[in-house]
Amino acid sequence: MSTFNTSRKLRKKFIALLSSLSLEELNYVPEGFNNNIIWNFGHCIVTHQQLCYSLSGVTPPIDAKWINLFKKGTAPHRDFTQEEVDELKVLALQLLEKLDADKVEGIFKKYNKYVSALGVTITNISEAIVFNNVHEGVHIGYAMSMKHVIEYQKRQWQAEEQTRQMAIAQ
Repeated sequence: MSTFNTSRKLRKKFIALLSSLSLEELNYVPEGFNNNIIWNFGHCIVTHQQLCYSLSGVTPPIDAKWINLFKKGTAPHRDFTQEEVDELKVLALQLLEKLDADKVEGIFKKYNKYVSALGVTITNISEAIVFNNVHEGVHIGYAMSMKHVIEYQKRQWQAEEQTRQMAIAQ
């Protein structure tokens, strides 16, 4: 399987996860976390752009507003709208196709060596694309864990509400 096919599968998996949750759940920061599911998704898209384009000295084909919201070191400071979530879902796949076309076109002539937070040294666009899949896998894992925590917390809240209702009824 090619690296681009892996990237597409990861993005489609993440989009399916997003589609299985409400907007409220996507924006919710679960106990023990400092961000939410939609931030993890946006962060993946932005990091992909920075790893592949910015470090190659090429302006990323993504609006700077997204970079400012999701770059490394940020955290969600507001809830995202359904329109923004939908736009990110579209961008997630469009930007992969754009990278594929740009790589074939040969626009990535140089690369500024980068050492990731995981200690991986990236020296060219091909290594950046491969590493990006690892990075997205980590963040999909976080998002899946958050989904489980959210589901657990919802069950807890429902049980507490039932207990409260029973106490009121007595």
